[in-house]
Order: sequence, then structure tokens, then C-alpha cells
Amino acid sequence: MTTNRTINTVTARDGTLIHFTDWGHGPTVVFSHGWPLQGDAWEDQMLFLAEHGYRVVAHDRRGHGLSSKPWHGNDMDTYADDLGTVLTALDLDKVTLVGHSTGGGEVARYIGRHGTDRVAKAVLIGAVTPQMVVSPNNPEGVPMSVFDGIRAGVRADRAKFFKDLSSPFYGANRPGATVSEEMRDTFVAQGMQCSIRGAYECIKQFSETDFSEDLAKMTMPTLVIHGSDDQIVPLETTGRRAVQMLPQGTLNVYEGAPHGLPSTHKDKLNADLLAFLRS
Repeated sequence: MTTNRTINTVTARDGTLIHFTDWGHGPTVVFSHGWPLQGDAWEDQMLFLAEHGYRVVAHDRRGHGLSSKPWHGNDMDTYADDLGTVLTALDLDKVTLVGHSTGGGEVARYIGRHGTDRVAKAVLIGAVTPQMVVSPNNPEGVPMSVFDGIRAGVRADRAKFFKDLSSPFYGANRPGATVSEEMRDTFVAQGMQCSIRGAYECIKQFSETDFSEDLAKMTMPTLVIHGSDDQIVPLETTGRRAVQMLPQGTLNVYEGAPHGLPSTHKDKLNADLLAFLRS
């Protein structure tokens, strides 16, 4: 695997440039973001942990953010290999991998494909593991029609689709919600930095991929954090099932929290991450 590095980018084996942010000093925490966002979606956690003695690294998935936007390679195996490219190029060891939503799948698939040599701990937040869509192994999953609707929305008017999606994403559609319009606008802005090809292809990856075998290989301590009011990635379909498959999994349910809890519940999440890192 090619691991050429320039300032803030590494080069994947197919020539795709993967952009990353690298702050702080100390034990390393590596973040994988959700769809259709980018590494900056972790800004609250990165600022906090860097201020508390940790090195924090977050990359933009290929097709997302400031990374290259290739036509090919928008699949979970390649996403995981790109994460591996970042870890290898920066020579990171004994890291804690943190993944939100699609990024949780990316973390699991990385370990499934590359093992645990570089990984000390993991955190899955609102993750799509073990599988989202209805399947023989997941009879209570989300109907395929839901994901077909997402594909249709991305094709028809993805700016409007992202703005509409930001409401349930952050729980802004719930009575008494205090989510700002600016938070929702940031979701749209990050989403629109994702190429339409990357956004469209990623839908299949986060919805249909079965991560069951990957979870079984996550032999390190793994914290599963999920909002009880996650309208995007339902707790019962994912988080509760995932923790049963993890050799050393612990589930922490945030009562009333939405899918976008890294933003809406950032203070609680930051404190829980710090406690887990120090444990």
C-alpha cells in the first residue's frame, strides 16, 4: 500500500488523496465521520481532547470534504483501507478509533481487514453496525425502501434533502428542541462538499454492509454510545445488537439523544470519551 504523505494529505493505493487534521500531543485518538459529513464534524471532540493531553486525527473519507472525489473506490473495504493508509503514513500505534454512524462501520471494517495491532480501544457512536437494512440476519432492520428514498433525494435535490435530513439528524423536529438553524446549515454545507457520486455510492455501503464478522474481531475494549431517540440509525437495530457481538463491548444509551449527538450532546460525550480514554 502506498503511504506517500504531503502536508495534511496521504495518498491511497489508487492515488486518491485523503485529507486529514492532526492536532495535539499524547495518546492518539483517530476519528471516522458519518455520512455525508467530513472530519470537521468532530471539531468539538477534537478541540476538547487536544486540550486535555491527546493527539487527535480526523480524516475526510474519500469523496467527502477536502479529500479527492474519485469515481471508483466508494466502498466500505476501500474506506477501511484508506483509514489504514492514514494510520500507516502517520505511524500511529495504540490508538483509540472513534467512529460515528458510517464511520463506526469504517472502524469495524478496518479491524476486520487489518487486525488490532495498531488499536488499543474503540468507540462506536450511533454506528451502523452490525447492519441497517432488513436481511435474513437482520429481520428487524430498516426497509430497503427507506434507503431507496435517500438515493432518490440525493439525485433530485440533494441540498434540500440534506437540509430536511438535518432536522431528524439533530432531533430538531422534537417538541422543545433547541437546535440552531446554523447547526443544520453546517450539516448542509459539509454535505455539499461531498461529491454527488461519493454521497450516492456511500448509501449502499452504510445501509447494506454486514459488519457482524468485523465486530467479532474487535477484541479490544469497545464503548458503544447510542441515542435512545436516534431517528436515523435506530438503537434497537444497531447499538443493542452490536454490543452483543463485541467481545469486550459496553453500551451507554443517551436518553432522548438524537443521531447527531456529537454536536447536540457534546459536553456529555466529551466527558465520557475522556473517562474511557483514561480507564
